Amino acid sequence: MENLKETPILYPYLEKPVVIYERENGHKIVFAYKKGGLFNISSWVKTGSINENDKNNGISHFLEHLMFKGTSKHKAGEFDKTLESKGGIVNAATWKDYTFYYVTIPNDADNFETTLNLHADMMLDPVIPDNEIGAPFDLNDTQIKEKRERHVVIEEIRMRKDQPWTKVYNLLNDNMYSSHPYKRDVIGNEQIISTITREDVLNYYTTHYTPNNIVTIIAGDLEPEKVIPMVVKAFDFKDRPNRINEQYPIDVSIGKTKIVEEYSQINTGFLMFGYLGAEAIKTKESVILEMICLLLGQGQSSRLYQELIEKAQKPVFNIVSTDYYHFRDGGNFFIQANFKPDEKENAINLIKEQINKICTENISERELNKAKKKLKSDFAQNSETVSDISETIGFYMTLCNKLECVEEYINTIDTITTEDIKTAANEYLDINKAVIAVLMPESYKK
Repeated sequence: MENLKETPILYPYLEKPVVIYERENGHKIVFAYKKGGLFNISSWVKTGSINENDKNNGISHFLEHLMFKGTSKHKAGEFDKTLESKGGIVNAATWKDYTFYYVTIPNDADNFETTLNLHADMMLDPVIPDNEIGAPFDLNDTQIKEKRERHVVIEEIRMRKDQPWTKVYNLLNDNMYSSHPYKRDVIGNEQIISTITREDVLNYYTTHYTPNNIVTIIAGDLEPEKVIPMVVKAFDFKDRPNRINEQYPIDVSIGKTKIVEEYSQINTGFLMFGYLGAEAIKTKESVILEMICLLLGQGQSSRLYQELIEKAQKPVFNIVSTDYYHFRDGGNFFIQANFKPDEKENAINLIKEQINKICTENISERELNKAKKKLKSDFAQNSETVSDISETIGFYMTLCNKLECVEEYINTIDTITTEDIKTAANEYLDINKAVIAVLMPESYKK
């Protein structure tokens, strides 16, 4: 077997270190031991909408669909049918920084080799046949009878267009960035998907699905000395060249609050506050922003819920909450709300008041300890299943390009102080750095 560089990582809540095996061609294999009756095989590719442009937006997601449409050895549908007949769960997902493919399946005697070989074959030899893609077509043509995969994706796009939360998020996302590829919608748009060619898709696959861009993760009650050589053999990239992904300038706030508004066939108002956050590799800043997210708007004990819904003298909000998305080139902090449309200005000002409080007043030690306990509990819970373990490893290996950050995570939580929370809130949640997207009923259009 070829020489492998081994790096053990102390992974919280697992009984054995996770080991990274780096191959000579740049392909990384990660093994995580987890006792139980299931194992997970997944491959994470360091490409998503971050590597797209205005001419091919949505190609990462479209390729994800087409990867399941057969190889030189296996026809379309055989991969899913074989593994699902053995009790396996097969799926994939595309996001801004990555695309990943996984199988979670019972740890029976012959399942590992079968699953591995099918998974590796799909990752290395997708034929992406024309008859599965479907011919390019005019979106205005209503007479098309034979609908293939491009029509499936277009239908997904159209379904999302009718969702108010998607509309307000896309409006916000587009306005949070000036030039970074994160501004594009991961799912793409109908016009591009209706006309993109097989050659375009294959070129994108060849460019980005390279050894150094793929991390394969094995999690389960398995013997690494037995399975790692099998993974190396199955993932025979031959002479496939590597790819150095492009780096993009990280966007910064324009320095003043930006409010954008659209209208739709809805009965209530939707709004989102958005802030640019920390790069994923900055563990301390990311942990603090997760804590602020918890304190401010996660659950019924959060500040936003208590102050704006539970204790509100006058009903303004139906829903108000927070979220934090981690990205390689800087995360996103969100406050989202569904409100009574007559109360738009009031709704915006009430949220501003709560943001100002988190920036100007120290949180209590009780709040801080509660947030620390919740983050630790969530991480422990995500270490209970092979699927969640693989997903956490994939997150760190693609967004941070290393797994050492997972060693730092729990220890970093313990170091955070109330002053750290206040400092980070002032840096990242300054109202002058906010983009506010509002979606209102058509009847409110002036």
